[in-house]
Amino acid sequence: MITDLTRGSSRKMLWMFSIPMLLSVAFQQVYQIADSIIAGQFIGEAALAAVGASHPITMIFMAVAVGSNIGCAVVVSRLFGAKKYSALKTAICTIFCACIAVSVVLTLVGIFGGSAMLRLIRTPADVFADAKLYLHIYIYGFLFLYLYNICNGIFTSLGDSRTPLYFLIGSSISNILLDIFFVVWLKMGVAGVAWATFAAQGAASVLAFLTLLHRIKQLRSTEPYAKFSAEMLVQVTIVAIPSILQQCFVSIGNLFVQSAVNSYGSAVVAGFSACQKLNTFAVTCMTTLSNGVSSFTAQNLGADKKERISEGFRAGTLLGILVCVPFFLFYFFFGRTAMGLFLDESSAAAIQAGVDYMHIVTPFYFIVTIKVMCDGVLRGGSAMLYFMTTTFTDLFLRVALAFLFAKGLGLGATGIWMAWPFGWTLSALLSIFFYRLKPWLKKEL
Repeated sequence: MITDLTRGSSRKMLWMFSIPMLLSVAFQQVYQIADSIIAGQFIGEAALAAVGASHPITMIFMAVAVGSNIGCAVVVSRLFGAKKYSALKTAICTIFCACIAVSVVLTLVGIFGGSAMLRLIRTPADVFADAKLYLHIYIYGFLFLYLYNICNGIFTSLGDSRTPLYFLIGSSISNILLDIFFVVWLKMGVAGVAWATFAAQGAASVLAFLTLLHRIKQLRSTEPYAKFSAEMLVQVTIVAIPSILQQCFVSIGNLFVQSAVNSYGSAVVAGFSACQKLNTFAVTCMTTLSNGVSSFTAQNLGADKKERISEGFRAGTLLGILVCVPFFLFYFFFGRTAMGLFLDESSAAAIQAGVDYMHIVTPFYFIVTIKVMCDGVLRGGSAMLYFMTTTFTDLFLRVALAFLFAKGLGLGATGIWMAWPFGWTLSALLSIFFYRLKPWLKKEL
């Protein structure tokens, strides 16, 4: 299942590589959406609001895992493209050592600081207890979350996007079945939603780790390799830290936005929680395709085939736009139906808040696609300063404009929704400009 992305038709190779990644994230998002659907339909609007209130905090922890995934994938892809298998094995061993250390530290931070974070974002009092319970159980499983994302990043850097798909299918089905068992049958409430994710994610991460170990042994290296290398850790960190910071700052920005949303009461929080699940589904699919472009770029740079990079960008952008179309059509024209998956007609205010959000945000999905594809090439080419600049621009604008429109101009929650298109559009223009500079051509790799 290991695929060399430096040979053959760029479009064919990238699409064959990226589509399983897309399906993987689709299954991942389906079971996360299922959590919210089951919470909203079988526990109530307050439970959906509780899960939604804790979401931006859980996304900070997810940001570290995803950022590490991206950073590790770029370094391993380059070593794989250059056929340096001994160095590749050293990199992977080093990555797992760092993974354990970071996950322990962040688990302790989450356990002792989770309640303070919920208070910081002004979580409504009527959902605070459930939000705290959900958050703590989520944090207990952070090691599994981190381990799975690292394994996923290494699989994709080796050109294997199918194995993560198989694990995600199994994990998604297990999570949904466990949600039903814990919440519907055992009546465990919000805790049941969290424990279902914990169990399904834990099983998937352990199986992924064991499979990866077997896969790495199949790569024949002629030289002995170190089990840990400080030099390799630095190389991984140089790419991983900006990716982690990018993901974390976005999540921190979402904390500020959530704080603004929370000020409008639990009904708006519930509506925002539901439409954020739907929006995250769409945007994560685009970002996942961008990660495929990063791996494609890194492998071809490692093989000194820089001329293929622009071909990969065009192929990734076309695939991303095709993926955007159904999301836009469904969310924009059938937003009320989509919200009905989470809430019944008694939650009219929450449903309307979500519908308003989708009408404002979804037409700009096509702009987001172009932006993340440019960012994917920049990240794969280790042009991290440019990559970070576009990310921070988007983040700063969305947070600042959310408060300006909502509070300064008196537009209320609608003003918060309007901040997304402005931030995406301006940062996309910056990403396109940096991509056209082609900084990877100036690097000695």
